Amino acid sequence: MTATELDVHDRVCMARALRLAERGRYSTAPNPRVGCVLVRGGEVVGEGWHERAGGPHAEIVALAAAGTAARGATAYVSLEPCCHRGRTGPCTEALIEAGVARVIYGADDPNPRVAGEGAARLRAAGIDVAGGLLAAQSERLNAGFIMRMRHGRPRVTLKTASSLDGATAMASGESRWITGEAARRDVQRLRAASGAILTGIGTVLADDPRLTVRGEEFGAEPRQPSRIVLDSRLRTPAGAKVLAGAGALLVHAPAATRPQGLPATAECVAVPGGPAGLDLGAVLALLAEREINDVLVEAGPELCGALLAAGLVDELVIYLAPHIMGSETRRQFVTPAWSRLAERGEVDVIDVRQFGPDLRITARPLGRTRAATDTET
Repeated sequence: MTATELDVHDRVCMARALRLAERGRYSTAPNPRVGCVLVRGGEVVGEGWHERAGGPHAEIVALAAAGTAARGATAYVSLEPCCHRGRTGPCTEALIEAGVARVIYGADDPNPRVAGEGAARLRAAGIDVAGGLLAAQSERLNAGFIMRMRHGRPRVTLKTASSLDGATAMASGESRWITGEAARRDVQRLRAASGAILTGIGTVLADDPRLTVRGEEFGAEPRQPSRIVLDSRLRTPAGAKVLAGAGALLVHAPAATRPQGLPATAECVAVPGGPAGLDLGAVLALLAEREINDVLVEAGPELCGALLAAGLVDELVIYLAPHIMGSETRRQFVTPAWSRLAERGEVDVIDVRQFGPDLRITARPLGRTRAATDTET
């Protein structure tokens, strides 16, 4: 049985599993977001979703809800069931023991400990298995997890806010607030869905941000992403707001030493130097080693420009406010290597929507510049 042989009912059930998986957007990291629906005789007998790492997986929750009704049922799982023992047991064994007759899953699990072995284990037990149903939707939901597993780095989303003429601050540094309240609430959703927020020492010294998740929709004590500060010379003040509480990481050059007075919860880690002060690829590899799937960049124009020029940005989220700030301003990106029109970076705009008076443009860099395809005349 293949995904092309499945019918409309199968697609409806998988879509339901994906909607369940979506509920874990703000809580499952570093695990993937997964939903499961159990159907027997055309009726849903159990369903569930993976809420948080260390807790039961979606299949286990659905099987518990179904009880004995799971025997002979079809399991619709948005990601290939796991077959290894981590903080919880293998879902393949639970499905086999429950006596399900069919397993239909969305995307293949890119984790090398699974990577097709989950489906193989189910087939070996005599279960009818089909994969690839609505796989693209499942992969989009777990883009950061897939990036980390396949490429050894987190998925990077770069967020900026500017006026219509591309200004992010006045020349004096004044920038609060360029965008309105609705756009700022949306930024909180980006933060809540990320494993880490990345910024530079310039932003810390200029703005003293907290970089935390705030808002009633995330609960009284929302899961807080790690706060990563690129600070090659370790100049972050001991009283900086970004250091408050657990989860702050200062990434510095090898020659820098930890200054006195930093909170004990603030961690300092060295990476090699690079053109942007630090080797940005090494920084992302470090975060991947710490099981961070998604990184949200909220930084100044130098760091944003360096990441963009290095091809390390997977998605741009640009909030545009309906005003003109004029010439005495700072821009979104510093890219000194781009000196000709032919060197401009191309992007694919995938979404435009409005939040209050502001526009949010979501785009993906195409990974090349115009210079690769244009001929100067």
